[in-house]
This record gives sequence, C-alpha cells and structure tokens, in this order.
Amino acid sequence: MSKTVLCIIFGGASSEHEISLRSAAGVIRNVDRDKFEVKTLAILRDGRQFLYNGEVDRIEDGSYVEDTERLLPAVISPCPAHHGLAVFNKAEGTFKIENVDVFFPVVHGENCEDGNLQGLLKLSGVKYIGSDVRGSAVSMDKSVTKALLEQTDIPMADWYLFRRENDINKSIAECEEKISYPIFIKPCGTGSSVGVSRADDREALVKALEHAFKYDAKVLAEETIVGSEIEVAVMDETVDGKRSLFVSLPGELVTGEGFYDYDTKYKNDTAQFYIPARLSPERIKEVQGYAEKVFRTLDCRGLSRVDFFATENGLVFNEINTLPGFTSISMYPKLMENMGISYSELITRLAEWALNN
Repeated sequence: MSKTVLCIIFGGASSEHEISLRSAAGVIRNVDRDKFEVKTLAILRDGRQFLYNGEVDRIEDGSYVEDTERLLPAVISPCPAHHGLAVFNKAEGTFKIENVDVFFPVVHGENCEDGNLQGLLKLSGVKYIGSDVRGSAVSMDKSVTKALLEQTDIPMADWYLFRRENDINKSIAECEEKISYPIFIKPCGTGSSVGVSRADDREALVKALEHAFKYDAKVLAEETIVGSEIEVAVMDETVDGKRSLFVSLPGELVTGEGFYDYDTKYKNDTAQFYIPARLSPERIKEVQGYAEKVFRTLDCRGLSRVDFFATENGLVFNEINTLPGFTSISMYPKLMENMGISYSELITRLAEWALNN
C-alpha cells in the first residue's frame, strides 16, 4: 500500500515565524512514517517558498535558511489539476509537480492562520488540515470573534476596540468609561501573546497601544479577569458516517504573577500544568460545552484550542486558536495525550479527517 504524502508547511511571513519552527519540528518527529511520506515546505519571513530536504534540527533552530543546497525553490501549485508542489529544477529551468495528498500548515500568526494561506490552499484545490478561509479569518481577528460570540450565552470580558485611524485621546476616554484598570491590550490579529501588554494606568495604556499598533491597525482592550487559565482541545472526527467533535478534558495553566506571555509559552517552560484541570465535574462539563459552541459558532474545522478563565463567579471565554502550538510543551497535544491519543495518532487522525472531508 502506498503511503499518504503529507506536506508540513513551516515558517511563514509572520511575527510568529520562530514558534512555527518549533511546532513543525515536533510534528515532523512524531509523524507515523509507516503511513506517511513527509515533505516539508518552508515559507521564509519574506514569503518565498522552498521545498526543504534537510534535517529537522535545522528547522527547529532556524539554521535551515543557511542550508541552501537543500532549499529548492517551490510553490504550492495553483492548478487544481496538478495539485501539489511545483518545484523548480535549476539545471533545466523548469518546474516539476511533486504530488501532495494533504498539507499540514503548522504555522502561526498573520498570513498563516488568518485565512490568507488557507485561501491559497483552497484555490489550489488541495486537502489541508485546519479551518477554511472563513473560520480562520473570524477566529484570528479577536474583535470579530467577540462580536460573533456576543450572540451566544458564552460569558466574555468587557472589551473595547481601538482603531489606528481614530482619535486616540477620544478612544482612550471611551475605553476608560467602559473598562477599569488594569486593562489588557492585544493586537486583534496576532497570537502567542505577541504585542500583548497590561496597562495599570493611562500612561501605561498609551505605551501599550503604541506597542500593539506595531502589529495591527486594530487593537483590543479587555478588562482584567482574575482566575486560572483553562484550555480545551477540540478536533473534528467522523462517527457513524456523520461529522462529530472530539472535545478533550480541560487543562489548567498556573503561571505565577503576570500572564501567559510569549517567553513562558515557548522559551522558559516555567508554567505549571494540571491535566485535567482542577475543576468540579459540573464545571468541566460546562467548559467542554462552551468550547464546542465556540468552535461551531465560528465555523471552525479540523482542530482548535479554546481558552477560558475560571473565576470565582464562573467561566469567561478568552480566545480561540485554530492552529495551536505543537511544540514539546504545547497544551494541544498534551491535552489529547491525556485523552489517550498519542502525538503520532493525533497527526494521523487530523490528516485522515482532512483527506476525507
């Protein structure tokens, strides 16, 4: 039996390029090689694409960009009749199509999980893991996510939307009328806590906004929620011929002071994890139900990690991530492992569902 050709996309023209390298390395090391033939497509920070035939360690540490002999110019074929990778033959000056059965975009941030890359994959007529253009776009934009979920019964923090083109002083005054300090400031279109700051007063708020506007023209302000951080992994599956959702038991993060920032998520490994979360059975059932409702409301597909806060007064939705981290310390694979799904089996199930749906 021939193997399924799985192409793992890594890198990306994104502020979260480095995170993608670590996630992709984790996936590459855990793919079931008896079932899959693996190809790896690098998207450099400037957007150029290359088929990379080098070592996974060089992907993880970023030195793959120096391994020029193993970087072959390539693009995702734009022709549905010849789906796969169009790889450039330098000697002949021609492109050759290399077949790909399913793509796994292990990428994060803008131009990667916001619908742009998904649009390219969709136009190319290929199968790929994860949400489509619509689900990716609405889930990536925190303000759109909030606006859609306000139509449900899912509790959320009070929020205010800053726009770069609006009068900043007027906007700050409006925000202060709605939200009390401390206030969290988040670029609407980034993940992994990139550009996120906490402001304890107006002076800090101005600085936080200046920082966030470097990443996006829209910036979300949210009230501070005091509680433990709860994360739930959601995955599509087929049961009795019908689409169903597999929802994990929640996990809990304890980060000490501050918030779950970029360094804690991907560098320091200092957060404490509790899987399952230290919640009552009733609260666990409630957060699983909310996670499924968020996933369906935002029209997601494939996989997502849905995050909440557990407070003294109940649960509060935080955010959704349609292409969650797959590093060695990432919660999504840890949550699935707790449910009896190994890292390798998780990749297989995601790929097989994408191929058949």
